Amino acid sequence: MNDVNPLIEDSLQKFQSVIGSDYDKYRNHVYRVFLNCLLLDNNQDNVDKYAIAAVFHDIGIWTNHTFDYLAPSIEQAKIYLTETNRQDWIEEIKLMIDNHHKISLYRQAHAKTVETFRQADWIDVSLGILTFKADKQSIRINKQKFPTLGFHRFLIKATTKNFFKHPANPLPMFKK
Repeated sequence: MNDVNPLIEDSLQKFQSVIGSDYDKYRNHVYRVFLNCLLLDNNQDNVDKYAIAAVFHDIGIWTNHTFDYLAPSIEQAKIYLTETNRQDWIEEIKLMIDNHHKISLYRQAHAKTVETFRQADWIDVSLGILTFKADKQSIRINKQKFPTLGFHRFLIKATTKNFFKHPANPLPMFKK
């Protein structure tokens, strides 16, 4: 598969035992989000940033066993960025992860990458209903290359479970 990214593979592989049976579902979601980023932004300087943000954006679901996963996901990204001498990317990647479920347009620091990442995740979570002007055929092709494997069912189950645990805050990762 020529769309396999070595940075994604190396980073994500370290979490395979933690993610367990959800690994392939999450890996494919990571790739779909990453490839959606590339459909929306062709700036080569941002490719590795999108790859790293894609790997870490939901990882706290598994590392911290929580549906309130933004802070733990950011923490895992910070550890990785420090270990790989990319500390200068910490703030940008943090903002990409922290705002990826933002409902409205993001217009603050690092607006291009943060907004691109937000839109890329929404494209995937919406099953391609939202496109943000990305090529629909390319979105379909990426879904064929990296099928959902029940990832969206996983999200629905996790949301339902969290609703019963925390009815006052069933979707803690969403922002206006």
